[in-house]
Order: sequence, then structure tokens, then C-alpha cells
Amino acid sequence: ETSKQKGDIMSKIFPSLISGDLLNLKKQIDELAPHCDGYHIDIMDDHFVPNLTWGPMFVNAISKSTQKPLFVHLMVNNPEVWPSRLQINSSSTLCFHIESAANPVQLIKQIIEKNIVPAIAIRPKTPLEEIYPFLAIVDQVLLMSVEPGSSGKTFLSSTIDRLNELVLYKKDNNLSFSICMDGGIGKENIRMLKNLGVEQFGIASEIFNHADPVVALENLYRELKI
Repeated sequence: ETSKQKGDIMSKIFPSLISGDLLNLKKQIDELAPHCDGYHIDIMDDHFVPNLTWGPMFVNAISKSTQKPLFVHLMVNNPEVWPSRLQINSSSTLCFHIESAANPVQLIKQIIEKNIVPAIAIRPKTPLEEIYPFLAIVDQVLLMSVEPGSSGKTFLSSTIDRLNELVLYKKDNNLSFSICMDGGIGKENIRMLKNLGVEQFGIASEIFNHADPVVALENLYRELKI
């Protein structure tokens, strides 16, 4: 059961396709569809981070192949060129990094004009204050719990303090953005993070390194229910 099926407020899990079986991705997307809330798509340009993944045509092809929402995570320089290149549905999110956006307000407006959900991401070492001016006009914040660039990294424990600070800021300022997290998340920490206020998780290795990704996903949802 996904969070939507149960109708309660339970954190959502978006399998991160960067760790999927890339030559059989459509099959894997279809297998996971009944069990997940959507898909996390990491876009890397080999400049902002030292890795290269997919371009807009690939993201648009994934969007056409599923009814599920996508969370498109831009780890790129010049994120401003991306909104006009994407054809993703209105339940999907486009997330850019505060560190690479020349004009965050203008970029958020571009995303909204495309009828996509706007989100802002922040690296582990960037002070949270850098995103505060924009939190009233985005729907989601992606708190990176590893240094972005590849999957399989260890969760940074310093992220817990940052999460607590963000939750407090959200409450004190009566804001409504949801908090997402990406990096090093698994059965050993997902329940704690949910209880601290994370509402959506991008999860790669914990799902796709398992012999059966569907079983791994169901195990993670089970942790969220406890």
C-alpha cells in the first residue's frame, strides 16, 4: 500500500532511478508502480557534480511511460534552461539547487508557469539560511543527506541538526512546504527521519541493490507504518 491508498499522512517513497537497471528501466518502473508514490530522477551534468546522467528527452520519455509523479532533481549548472525543456505532468516536481541558481525567484516563477511543482535543494555544507528567503514560494525543500553526485554514500549525521532547524523554521514562520530527503536512507533510519518531519524520501541503493526491489520497497513502507 502506498500512502495515497491508505489515506493517512504517511511519508512517501520515490525510488531513485539512478540505481535502477538502466537497460530494463521501463520494466522496473512498471514493477514498482503499484508499490511506490512516484520516481526520483537525478539529473547530473558533470559540472555541478562529477557525474553525468540523463537529458530532458529521457525524462520526458519516463514521464510518458508512467502516471506516477516524478521528482526531477537538477544537479546542474544553468538550471534556468530546464523548465522549458520538460514535459512532465502537473503532479511532478522540478527541484533545483540553491547553489547553482542565478535568480531563484525567477526560476521558481518559470517552474510554476510550466504547471510543475517548484522545489529547492540544498547541499549538506550550504548554510540553511541561503534558502530561507524562498521558502514561502516553493512547495518542497530537498535536504541532501549526502554530498550529491552518486548513489551509495553514507548518511551524514549532521543532517539531523539541519532537519530539526528546518522543521523549527517552518513552524515558527507558519510555512507549508514539505520536507524531502535524499541520500543514505534505509531501514535503519527512515522511521526516525519520518518522525522528525521528513515527508518524502528519494531512495536508491536500499531498493535497487536488493535482489527484489519490490520487496525492499515494501520493507521500507513497513518501517514507516510502525
